[in-house]
Amino acid sequence: MLKALFARRHQGHQTIAYPAGPAQLPELFRGAPFLDPEMCPGGCADCANACPHGAITAGTGDQGPGTGKTLALDMGKCLFCPECAGACPHGAISFTGDHRLAVNRREDLIVRSGEVRRLAPPLDATRQFLFSHSLKLREVSAGGCNACEADTNVLSTVGFDLGRFGIQFVASPRHADGIFITGPVTENMHLALLKTWEAIPEPKIAIAAGACAINGGPFIDSPDVHNGADGLIPIDLYIPGCPPHPLTILDGLLRILGRLEE
Repeated sequence: MLKALFARRHQGHQTIAYPAGPAQLPELFRGAPFLDPEMCPGGCADCANACPHGAITAGTGDQGPGTGKTLALDMGKCLFCPECAGACPHGAISFTGDHRLAVNRREDLIVRSGEVRRLAPPLDATRQFLFSHSLKLREVSAGGCNACEADTNVLSTVGFDLGRFGIQFVASPRHADGIFITGPVTENMHLALLKTWEAIPEPKIAIAAGACAINGGPFIDSPDVHNGADGLIPIDLYIPGCPPHPLTILDGLLRILGRLEE
């Protein structure tokens, strides 16, 4: 036992410093988008045309002095690929290293130039009191490709140690406080998802993680999917990305629990 204690002391702190310290992200990480319509020449829509999933709208209006250009990017549809940024030679669209993306309203996923992004606020007082130090989630992969699921599983490893915040994934919806949904909700998983949600006792929360769960992702409008969970279950937290980075997921969970100090 003494040898084990000495070895543990020698190893030091194994978990990431976040949220007490800064988030360490890879150099190529693409986070919150930055839009600058002032850089757009008149009549150009190259970025919107390059987006394979219709996440960008470009038009005319009162945005962008001297250009009359408007730009908006829907992070719920965005797969955070570099196609739009690569198609714009003027630098009107770029991606920052900001991992803070989670919101509690679908409309807040739409980024517009000049607007302050609205990050997810804490839950209502009752649920925050109940879940702030102990939140059990039942994950449902509703037809996902396993990318969102893999990045979610990473949170339970020693590097992130989700359990230190009192957050755990459980095997039964009867033991859960909420549901964590990934995937576009295929027809085969539709009923299973709804039954899992119904089995979780009140009060409860619902989280949609990844572009598929939010909007259908690359499978949107396929006859075999339901374009995500947004129209089936009342969502309390949207976590965009394809897949969302583990720190983006962790940041969103801690925000709704009121565990972050800006």
